[in-house]
Amino acid sequence: MGLSHLAIVRALRNVELVGVVDATEYLLDVLNKYTGAATFSSLDKMLEEATPEAIVIATPTGSHAALVRSALDRGVHVFCEKPLTLTAAESIELAALAAERGLIAQVGYHNRFIATFQEVKRLLDAGALGQVTHVLAEAYGPVVLKPKGSTWRSKRTTGGGCLYDYAAHPLDLVNWYLGTPQRVRGSVLNSIFSADTDDEVYSTLDYADGLSVQLSVNWSDESYRKMSTSITISGSQGRIVADRQELRVYLREGAALPAGYRAGWNISYTTDLTEQVSFYLRGEEYSAQLESFVDAVAAGEKEARQNGFAGAAETDRVIEWILQDSATGAASAPVPAAVAVAPTTRRGLFGRGRKA
Repeated sequence: MGLSHLAIVRALRNVELVGVVDATEYLLDVLNKYTGAATFSSLDKMLEEATPEAIVIATPTGSHAALVRSALDRGVHVFCEKPLTLTAAESIELAALAAERGLIAQVGYHNRFIATFQEVKRLLDAGALGQVTHVLAEAYGPVVLKPKGSTWRSKRTTGGGCLYDYAAHPLDLVNWYLGTPQRVRGSVLNSIFSADTDDEVYSTLDYADGLSVQLSVNWSDESYRKMSTSITISGSQGRIVADRQELRVYLREGAALPAGYRAGWNISYTTDLTEQVSFYLRGEEYSAQLESFVDAVAAGEKEARQNGFAGAAETDRVIEWILQDSATGAASAPVPAAVAVAPTTRRGLFGRGRKA
């Protein structure tokens, strides 16, 4: 992801790349040779010498907290890969620090920038399904398909396993759509190939009025060629089924029909819904999230337009509940109001140059 983000920010207009940090000297030599970018072996040295206005952090999750804090303490805007940290307490603390400093602090939950998932949010906010009663949130993929040696992903203290690295994606969408659950229960974390962490996660999230969410995630599933995240939402007036490629919406006769929809099945594709981005790599969502970050910095705004640290801390808290529930079966209390997230909107582009 670090290399992907590097390619995207170098292609964005009005962004000047002033430095790259990595612990691998060979990689730094290659980047310096072929991109001309200044390279550094430590973040503190880069912050001091290159004086960036903003940074992108794409390191193993266990290192996020210290790196993010160093940048915020120096007044630097931060885009950090997900999940924000491996403890909810650290995430809440960093969210508070970013808010106190008035800095843009965004986390790379790219699904919120996928057009099909954005349309789901719009339909739910419009009440198209009536009362939502049940959600199935899924993610599957072929990440760990055999016993492996020691890598950062295989250690709970550095990567967090399937729960933190994979389940975080559908959980973030659920929090975005529905808010924070009242509790989690029946959580199961199984190891298939990994020795130190989980490879599959199952849990039930309970909300008010009988709404429940079933979470089903497995990163050791070779029946999938690549990661697949999907959401199925049932309500009193219909159903929504969405993934990266397709959106299917069924609305009952008599339902309040949003503009462009009819009773029965409505099918659209990501190509119908996606807005063009300035640079394409991996998927429009990866450029869109960085464009949003850069635009907010350029506009002198005080918080991220989408995927702010507060929302990421909320997701981290639910992840922590699942981990605790799988071990003890203990019930969970609501997330503190301090990490509540207000709705945000995407605004237009701005023209000032930025350092990253």
